[in-house]
This record gives sequence, C-alpha cells and structure tokens, in this order.
Amino acid sequence: MHVVCQKEDLLNGVNTVLKAVSTRTTLSILQCILLDAHDEEFKMIGNDLELGIESSLKSTVIEPGSIAIDARIFSEIVKKLPNSDVHIKVDDHQLMTIICEKSEFNIPGQPGNEFIQLPQITKNKPLLISQNVLKEMIHQTIFSIAIEEIRPILTGELFEIKDNYLNIVSVDGYRVSIRQKELDQSFDNISVVIPGKTLSEIQKILGNNVDTEVAIYFTDKHILFEMNSSIIVSRLLEGDFPKYDQIFSSDYETLIKVDRKMMLQSIERAALIARESKKSPIKFQISGSTLAISSNTDLGKVHEEIDIKREGKDLEIAFNPRYLIDALKVIENEEIQLTFTSSLNPCIIKDPVEEKYKYLILPIRLN
Repeated sequence: MHVVCQKEDLLNGVNTVLKAVSTRTTLSILQCILLDAHDEEFKMIGNDLELGIESSLKSTVIEPGSIAIDARIFSEIVKKLPNSDVHIKVDDHQLMTIICEKSEFNIPGQPGNEFIQLPQITKNKPLLISQNVLKEMIHQTIFSIAIEEIRPILTGELFEIKDNYLNIVSVDGYRVSIRQKELDQSFDNISVVIPGKTLSEIQKILGNNVDTEVAIYFTDKHILFEMNSSIIVSRLLEGDFPKYDQIFSSDYETLIKVDRKMMLQSIERAALIARESKKSPIKFQISGSTLAISSNTDLGKVHEEIDIKREGKDLEIAFNPRYLIDALKVIENEEIQLTFTSSLNPCIIKDPVEEKYKYLILPIRLN
C-alpha cells in the first residue's frame, strides 16, 4: 500500500474514527484503526462492535492495500507531523512507514483482512434532515438519558417518526425531554432506541451548516448516519421504551410564563446553597405575579424573586436544581411556559408558541 495525503486531512480523519475505537478490550484488533486504500479511495475505519465510524479522505492512492494499526500510537504520530504531504507505505510484512518531510516512522501493524468490518446496511429510502437541526435536537435532549445501566433502554434516546414528525426523546426516571421536528418529506412511522454514546459522538461530528443534510438509514438491528465524508453505524438498543406521551397532561392548576435567562440565573445562584445534598432542593413559591426561588441548607440561605405572568392558583413546590438548569440551558426562547397541577406532580416546561420542545421534571417532596 502507498497513499499520499495532507496532514490536516489525515488528522481530521483519525480524530473522527478514533471515537469508535475501543479502549476497554483485550482484543487487540479492536484497539486499531483500519487504513484501506482501494479503487482510488482511501478510508479509515474504527469499530468497537457497538459503534463503527468510516471516514473517507482526500488522497492519492499510488498502490492499493490495507493495514490495521494501533489507534493510539498512530493518532499521536499524526498529531505531531509537520503540516505537509504525508506518505503512508505498507510492505508485505505489515510494516507501516510514515514519511512527512524529514520525519520517518516505522510501525508494525496487523493484516487489514483481520479487522472486523462494519455491518452492511442496505441504503433504501433515507431520512434526510439538516445537520444543524439534528445537532440541535440531540443537544436539547441528550442530557437526560440515564447514566446507570439498571435499565439499559434508558441509556439511549428514542428516535420516533410518527405522523410525519421526528420525535427525539430521553427519559432517566426523574425527567423526560422531547424535541420535535416536522419532516419535509413523507416517511413511514418507525421507532428505534439509539445508544447515548452514539448520539454524543454524532453530535461532535455534525456540522452547523443548515444547508448540509445527513442521511439516516434504519434496519431492525442498526442505524446508519451518512454525512460529509463520514459514515457512522450503530447497533440499536433492545427493549420497551417508556410510553412517554401518556405522562404529559394538558391539564394544569397553575401556569406561569417567565423570562428564561432570568430564571436560569436565579436557579443557578440558589443552587450554590443547595449543591451539597440531593436532599436539599430549591423551592418555588408562586404567588400573584412573583416567583420566589429559595434554598435553606447548612451552607446558608438564599432568596430570589422574579416577575412572572401567572394563570391559576398559588403554589409551593421543590426541585433538584440541576434538572431545571439542564433544561433551561438548552432552550433558546426568551420566554418559556411552565405548568403545574400540584406540589407532588411533575412540572412541564414548554415552548409557549410552537411547542417544538417539552420537558417534564418530577418535584421533590417538601418536608
């Protein structure tokens, strides 16, 4: 094998596929990146058996071939190379030579045909969505996936196409996050659960360009994302995702509209006193046209007041401040709407105009 490419292109490719290289395995081939040059195309692949990423690079293929090379050492070498053309050669004994200006490395590898290839997915009708929109939808929901694997299905996000809307939903047992987007094309109803790790890595790879689309393909076991010069394949999580739509009620006893930024800053200040213990929540007292936010712990006391627009009854209710902060940080609206039915029932945060997002947060019982 002999390939020539720019150091910058090589580094971008390495950084992309490195996200799918296993760091917790005794199988040495899974700690490798596959370099494959065939049919005048040079690509790199990482695969940890749950997530696989393939990245195609601009290059000149002088001689075809392939090699599996240790990902850590290869990435460290590429980072340190001069900004110039990089020649990658592989001999018959799986010895890789990397030459860039006056630098030369010789690194042993493994045969490319021993690398575990990505699952083959038939590319039928794709779901097309703006990279910028998908990135935003993941960003606005991924924080409320479950971290513990007591219920593995909750460590992923639901991707649901229903009545020509894409719904992305995460649930961790204490809160629910939903982001909705009307599709520009007709698409069959589908429901899959994608691991949080996959979506976290996709979020990093996605661009911010509204005009650039990502193509998404579904199978029973896998999902494939095709964007820019990268292909990402992930296994799907198996199991029954919670019936999230049944827990959102349109009934309320109290409704408030409030400036999002002002509320976020007040909660963040109150959380400084509450942060030492989950048993020390922040308290909301809704009365008249005022929302009072307070906390009282061994660290001290804090009291904040915000002007609100209110419908319905006065209310006293308490929350884990982190759950509120996580939601308020990813909302872009200046004004948000919160509805309550009682001090023991969830709070629902909505977009007051389009309702493109919804957050449900369980309260903490007041002593």
